[in-house]
Amino acid sequence: MAVPAPRYYEARRQEMLKFNVKILIVLLLVCSIGMLFAQSQKTAVMVATKAGVGSYLTDAKGMTLYYFTRDSKGKSVCTNGCTDIWPVFNTDTLTLPSSLKKADFGQITRPDGKKQITFRGYPLYYYSIDKKAGDTNGQGIGNVWFVINPSNFPTGK
Repeated sequence: MAVPAPRYYEARRQEMLKFNVKILIVLLLVCSIGMLFAQSQKTAVMVATKAGVGSYLTDAKGMTLYYFTRDSKGKSVCTNGCTDIWPVFNTDTLTLPSSLKKADFGQITRPDGKKQITFRGYPLYYYSIDKKAGDTNGQGIGNVWFVINPSNFPTGK
């Protein structure tokens, strides 16, 4: 029996290497798609707790959500420059933890045509001065901006 030439082994090794690289690429793509899917399933609204503030709503990144007492159910009066300081909260896919009810959330079309998420009918906002998760710098501003404690937030006005 003849011994295969060294070139045969080298060619076979190169084929196996190419095959392994292809498998690795496929596995990386599958993992990446899985991670993107997992990120898209993140909770869009959560409940946080802070001493001196109590429980309050946040977005998926932990940024505090506020309501404006001058708004009414289904209507925002924070327009023009107001939204520069108090940006609207909106998301395409609203996912919630089991502690919150989907029925408590909705979406309105603002006077400027943009969409905004509501809680029990009241539009939700960020405060532009809040820079990191857990900041609640907007709490009580002008005695009209407040965090939302979902367990005692009014169901109507």
